Amino acid sequence: MPILKKEPSRDRGSSSLCRQLKVLPKVPVPPLKQTLDTYLKCVQHLVDEDQFLKTKAVVEKFRTPGGAGETLQKKLLERRDKMDNWVYEYWLEDMYLNNRLALPVNSSPAMVFPQQTFKDQSDALRFAAHVIGGALEYKALIDARALPVEYARGQLAGTPMCMEQYYRLFTSYRYPGLKSDALKVQTNASSSAPQHIVVACKNQFFVLDVVANSKQLNEAEILCQLEKIGKMAENAEERLPPVGVLTSDGRTEWAQARDALTKDQTNRDSLALIETCLCVVCLDGPSGLEPRDSNRASLLLHGGGSKKNGANRWYDKSLQFVIGRDGACGVLCEHSPFEGIVMVHCSEYVMKTHVRTGSLSKTAGASSVRDLPPPRRLLWKTNPQIQALISASEDRLDRLVNNLDMEVFAFKAYGKEFIKKQKMSPDAFIQVALQLAIFKCHGRLVPTYESASLRRFQEGRVDNRSATPQALAFVKSMTDGRSAFSDSEKMKRLWDAVRAQTDYTIAAITGMAIDNHLLGLLRTAKELNMEKPDLFCDETYLTSNQFILSTSQVPTTMEMFCCYGPVVSNGYGACYNPQSDHIVFCVSSFWENTATSSAVFVKVLNEALLEIRDLCITINGSAAKMA
Repeated sequence: MPILKKEPSRDRGSSSLCRQLKVLPKVPVPPLKQTLDTYLKCVQHLVDEDQFLKTKAVVEKFRTPGGAGETLQKKLLERRDKMDNWVYEYWLEDMYLNNRLALPVNSSPAMVFPQQTFKDQSDALRFAAHVIGGALEYKALIDARALPVEYARGQLAGTPMCMEQYYRLFTSYRYPGLKSDALKVQTNASSSAPQHIVVACKNQFFVLDVVANSKQLNEAEILCQLEKIGKMAENAEERLPPVGVLTSDGRTEWAQARDALTKDQTNRDSLALIETCLCVVCLDGPSGLEPRDSNRASLLLHGGGSKKNGANRWYDKSLQFVIGRDGACGVLCEHSPFEGIVMVHCSEYVMKTHVRTGSLSKTAGASSVRDLPPPRRLLWKTNPQIQALISASEDRLDRLVNNLDMEVFAFKAYGKEFIKKQKMSPDAFIQVALQLAIFKCHGRLVPTYESASLRRFQEGRVDNRSATPQALAFVKSMTDGRSAFSDSEKMKRLWDAVRAQTDYTIAAITGMAIDNHLLGLLRTAKELNMEKPDLFCDETYLTSNQFILSTSQVPTTMEMFCCYGPVVSNGYGACYNPQSDHIVFCVSSFWENTATSSAVFVKVLNEALLEIRDLCITINGSAAKMA
């Protein structure tokens, strides 16, 4: 079984973290009847009538007094009493570690920085030095436990939030496994903590020690070391095979390749240095693509393939800062240790405190640069078997790159301030607009994922689900049956849909959503060696967990945006960033599925947002307009 491995900690900060965790409540186990009733409401409009009748019968059987449901619920309640977070391990394995798909596009999100303009390679390296300096400063705040405790915003604002995810930013590594991965989080004493980063340049990997003689390198020294790495990477005679591309492959394929690599001590030594580094910094060469937002988003997710910068990565590492020679910069994250908001806060700290304030034309004077030993190139010993594995990984990465259909869309007609004037939740409003768009595209609603934070609880991550019956009623009134409904009736249905979405979000963030609970019941049955209950073999359960529309709100306070790929082959990824007067959407799909198109979805989403705005203005009058 894959587990979250933690090494024992002896530093002072761990006790303060433990105290903060103990103050927070445990994630509750919802009442069984409540979850099953909600489940039926959530799926009825997603399946036909005959299938729903079968599902209803299966649910009734599961909840029979003295039956499987009651037995499993009792065991879950016992598990909750014994553990800080009863669902965390189940969720981590189901969401990430058991997933066999490749990390790029399928799992790892990226935060895309504003387009940079570098006059030359030296400019790009100065920017990289600023980014590294900012990241090290942010890590120092984390190590000192100096980050202020966050409090919830939006729904149920003011509740303190669990901060543990921040302490995994620089200390996590995802190890590939043949059947399931393992996430390892190092919590060593400060005296033995890693003090190096890994820099990727031209598909080569270098160790850059960020501490020398017990003193952290300043940005001028970091720049000096980066310049040395650039020169070392240019040496064609010492260039080694692009081993990093192996980490872009499916998790089972990468596990097999890693096993082949570790047969040689040189490779084991190089792997150990990467697996324990603080972060990876990818110095990318020019991509040759236009600097459009959609291209930059794609490059951050996959590097452009094996012929560009796709092998200039190490996808298992939790943080990879990407600095492209042509100005495409950002952060790529391995998602299993933390949620997107943690990536946002780290990125904004780096950009606000170091990149904005730092000068790209100069750094500290030469007198502040110590005479440091050069960075070390990581060495690899390969053989025909490993070379063949590298070639196969390159082919699969290139197919993935060519399959991704990415559209970044800035909707500028209005933003969250207009929505607030309607006295509606911006997130719920946007979710309903996404439902209208998917209905316009496909003539039906689909299983929809929206992450809802559980950080109000100890070690809380997320629960999910969207697409309500009320949303279906609204979108029908706006499409095929629009002539049969008055504007007042449409507005009533919009309000019903927004309220239903808001209510379910509140249920989710307070631990009362259904997906984690159902997962816990399923996993408990497996642990008890019970025959899998019919509920979890039912077609409705299986299809409702294939999230054709995968959505997430990732707001920022500065010019940057988050992107990711679809989670199923016939689906869409839809990340959105609501600002005061505009909303940034990153929509992704796969070209190989002819039923999906990111460009079409964006076009229809634009129409949906305008139609809902017009409806609000018609009903609420000119007072509803933006000032």
